Amino acid sequence: MAYSQWRTVVRTSQGRFRDSLLSAPGKSVTRRFVSSSLNTLPRRPVNVVLSSTSSHISPFNSRPIQLRSGFSATALRSKDQPPEDKDKDIVEEEVDEETEKKEEAKHKAKDNLHLDSGKRPSGSGAPKPKDVLKGGAAGGGHGKGGSSGAAGGGGSRKRSGSDKALQKPTIPEIYPQVMALPITKRPLFPGFYKAVTIRDPQVAAAIQEMMKRGQPYIGAFLFKDENADSDTIESLDDVYETGVFAQVTSAFPVNGEEGSLTAVLYPHRRIKITQLLPKKSGETESTAAVEEVEKEESTEPEIEDVTEEYDERLEKGDVVASFEESVEMPRRSVAAPYATAFLDKFAVSIVNVENVTDEPHDKKDPVIRAVTSEIVNVFKEVANLNPLFRDQISTFSMSQSAGNVIEEPAKLADFAAAVSSGEVKELQDVIESTNIPDRLQKALVVLKKELMNAQLQSKISKDVEAKIQKRQREYWLMEQMKGIRRELGIESDGKDKLVEKFKEKASKLAMPEAVKKVFDEELNKLAHLEPAASEFNVTRNYLDWLTQIPWGKRSTENYSIAHATKVLDEDHHGLKDVKDRILEFIAVGKLRGTVEGKIICFVGPPGVGKTSIGKSIARALNRQFYRFSVGGLTDVAEIKGHRRTYVGALPGRIIQALKKCQTENPLVLIDEVDKIGRGHQGDPASALLELLDPEQNNSFLDHYMDVPVDLSKVLFVCTANMTDTIPRPLLDRMEMIELSGYVADEKMAIAEKYLAPQAKEMSGLKNVAVQLRQDAIEELIKSYCRESGVRNLKKQIEKVYRKAALKIVQELGEEGLPEAKAITEEGKIAQEVSEKIAEEIEKSGDAAAATEKKDVDMEAQTTVEPRVSLEVPASVHVDITKENLKDYVGPPVFTSDRLYDIPPPGVVMGLAWTRMGGAALYVESILESALSHSSRPGLERTGSLKDVMKESAVVAYSFVKGLMAKDFPENRFFEKARIHLHCPEGAVPKDGPSAGVTMATSMLSLALNHKVTPTLAMTGELTVTGKVLRIGGLREKAVAARRSGATTIIFPADNMSDWIELPENIKEGLEGIPVSWYSEVFGIAFKDLDRETAKNLWVKQLKEAEKKKKHDEDD
Repeated sequence: MAYSQWRTVVRTSQGRFRDSLLSAPGKSVTRRFVSSSLNTLPRRPVNVVLSSTSSHISPFNSRPIQLRSGFSATALRSKDQPPEDKDKDIVEEEVDEETEKKEEAKHKAKDNLHLDSGKRPSGSGAPKPKDVLKGGAAGGGHGKGGSSGAAGGGGSRKRSGSDKALQKPTIPEIYPQVMALPITKRPLFPGFYKAVTIRDPQVAAAIQEMMKRGQPYIGAFLFKDENADSDTIESLDDVYETGVFAQVTSAFPVNGEEGSLTAVLYPHRRIKITQLLPKKSGETESTAAVEEVEKEESTEPEIEDVTEEYDERLEKGDVVASFEESVEMPRRSVAAPYATAFLDKFAVSIVNVENVTDEPHDKKDPVIRAVTSEIVNVFKEVANLNPLFRDQISTFSMSQSAGNVIEEPAKLADFAAAVSSGEVKELQDVIESTNIPDRLQKALVVLKKELMNAQLQSKISKDVEAKIQKRQREYWLMEQMKGIRRELGIESDGKDKLVEKFKEKASKLAMPEAVKKVFDEELNKLAHLEPAASEFNVTRNYLDWLTQIPWGKRSTENYSIAHATKVLDEDHHGLKDVKDRILEFIAVGKLRGTVEGKIICFVGPPGVGKTSIGKSIARALNRQFYRFSVGGLTDVAEIKGHRRTYVGALPGRIIQALKKCQTENPLVLIDEVDKIGRGHQGDPASALLELLDPEQNNSFLDHYMDVPVDLSKVLFVCTANMTDTIPRPLLDRMEMIELSGYVADEKMAIAEKYLAPQAKEMSGLKNVAVQLRQDAIEELIKSYCRESGVRNLKKQIEKVYRKAALKIVQELGEEGLPEAKAITEEGKIAQEVSEKIAEEIEKSGDAAAATEKKDVDMEAQTTVEPRVSLEVPASVHVDITKENLKDYVGPPVFTSDRLYDIPPPGVVMGLAWTRMGGAALYVESILESALSHSSRPGLERTGSLKDVMKESAVVAYSFVKGLMAKDFPENRFFEKARIHLHCPEGAVPKDGPSAGVTMATSMLSLALNHKVTPTLAMTGELTVTGKVLRIGGLREKAVAARRSGATTIIFPADNMSDWIELPENIKEGLEGIPVSWYSEVFGIAFKDLDRETAKNLWVKQLKEAEKKKKHDEDD
């Protein structure tokens, strides 16, 4: 291209650049900036470099430099010189493309143009005058079509003779100030890429700006703390001072993390931090720069003038179209900032650095050649063990310019450290080492450790492969064996065999038609499923359950009344009404041939034998027995089962009972039905409605089975302590049989017949002369165990026999019962092994390893029968009587039969029902203060009384006031008395209406000052008119009255039927008096009352109080 044509191209591109800038918003600021930038061109002849592909003028350093024939002293950017005429077409085409790009970016320039601390538009494609480095180093390559910088040195640089329009960017050799990026885990090594994730938005924005400006260079330094996580350096003490000068080759955002990016770094050389610069505020400096430009507006020339001046100087030869020759510019009075000055507006770490050069070394040095050869040999060994290393070594070898890795020992050391996963400190030592032999030694140590890891990994891999190969071999051999057996007809396929097994099991069952249809469908599905399919196991488990239910199978029942009577009498003493009801139930079954549709519920206090009665019924009927408790149950799936789609699904407890019992007619005992819970999984009590309804359970539908199951043959027996908490619909489906507590003579018979023999055998005293006398058992019942059941009595008897066993062993000593005779031969061997291991644990300091060994050898330390029982000599005799009972069970809990031997006026024995059975409930009434004309009447109630009982007290108080006014009008006690009514055992909540008669009698006893006989007990609800109403729990209350020493019991006439049904052993020694009105109770409780004395009882006291009051008034 001729010189005039080249000048035309430059002028055209200058004009477009000027138009694009002046058309943007903020035109005056832009004009001032461009004029100011171009004004830095000296008036004397200078050399200005033009880019062959850029449409911008690229003025560089203002530092004066003498023209030389070789390379310039500060060669900032090496660019191709303008092409010759023969390249005219190429240059024009490139200019046209650049022009089109400028036209497209014209509108974007309006929004993107702004000033930075370097006084240049951030959107510019080439650096401006103040974007050069102080020390003479230029930035690296630009973006698209940008020029590339190179470090300058002495000598001249001749014009290139090539015809290339573009030249590959080079890396500046001197870059004294960079942005520092701290990294963690492992350092970077020159020549090896590394991807890092940057989460600090400021650092990410700075890197993007650097890449946009064509200066993608940073310093990467390793954190000393491996757990540090920051993208900036707060102190030089946080990082190692030696790092690498790296180029950001690419950056892309991180998915899901706004403001973060992943940058790929390519380290070029080692550098060292000399100074960490303080962070600056970019906004303040930018504002100051704008103000400075505005002040100089009047003195700056317009961009047109600058362009004309540039043209004139070009014509005079001031501008030389060459990128290879030096540039001479006058030194400005103010030092120009670094090219990294634009980073001041970002909160990043800027450091001054210096290059770290390797110490001179001789490649032919024997030490270097030996270590290098050893590294190569180690690489070969690692490559044989790890294919990944083989690829990395091949890539590294091909990338070396020398062709032989041994010729570049420094790079070989870096490569060895870069591919090794050594300790952070060891890798950093390789980075910091400038002595090549020393670096090679450190790299060899790191590489040797990598070889050891690779060898260990290879060993583990071979062991695992050997195990897998063994299993695979066994699997293939088994498959071949199965194939041979199938060909010979010896054995069929596993799935076919499973189908045949299910068919065989189903043929023995009398499945209903609906169940048979479902079974055939599921079996057909199983036959077409692959064994590896997940549905295969679900179907197989379902068919397994379907064929394990005893369809049509029933046990032969025994309806013999004599047999049932014998079994019940053997297992239980007393309970005549319960046994009669069971015998009636069996008699009906004998006549009908079945006992379908019966649900029995035993209600009674704990320890009376409800569960054991259920077992006795099963034994009497010859039925299988299954028990499960629903106490606290909150999940409906326990009753109805889980859906088959759930993992680990199971049928409900009823289906499980059928599977276990293998009969359609077992006896299922549902325990604690009154304590059933309710949760977010549903209401189990409602689920029991279908189960316990005779009209519905003939087609019970379990969620898992999903086929109707006939439960009408099952005999359900439920137990409960009380009926109050059982839902009414569920209670309506059950036949209630109440079990009251035992009286003293029943407890005595139970203890002698059942409890004492069982406890004696359990204590190892079956054949020993240990006698628990009858008077001792009576004392236990009377002074230790007054509850309704016999569970506590059983515990006390077991305690007596345990104490007796201890006494015998202590008296005989080791001589009488030697330990060696009790241990069997197998037990002695196991004991020796255990002792030997214990000694090894004590000797060895590693307790964990010793404990593991002990667990491994546990089989040798155990045996089936390690001990045998010892025989006590026949000369030993232990006699337990009432006198020495305290030595076995301690002092008595109850010291008297009743709370009051002789009760004072106002104290009456009542009767109450509790979950533990019946109990004596005393009611006490006292006068709070002396009677006087000024005292006011009132009633105070204490003793943990609930609402119903408080109302009973108010009703009784109103009734006795009316009774006294009617029968004893002269007795004005209730007109002036303030009464305190209390029920002892205040910690026990009390409720119920049956204490009304007792409260009224207590207050009347206080008002009439008359003692009630201590052997009288009463119960009944009282109305305000004196009517005595029906109560519940008469049986338990009668037992409690007899246990408390009462001889007479008053109860409502409406409960006469309950009294008649009471067993004679309970009523023995107890007189029952039914009453309908309180007047009858009054006649019994106060039969020896002197009415005349009662009328005038408080008259004298009130008169004296009145006289005293008048006397006080006269005074």
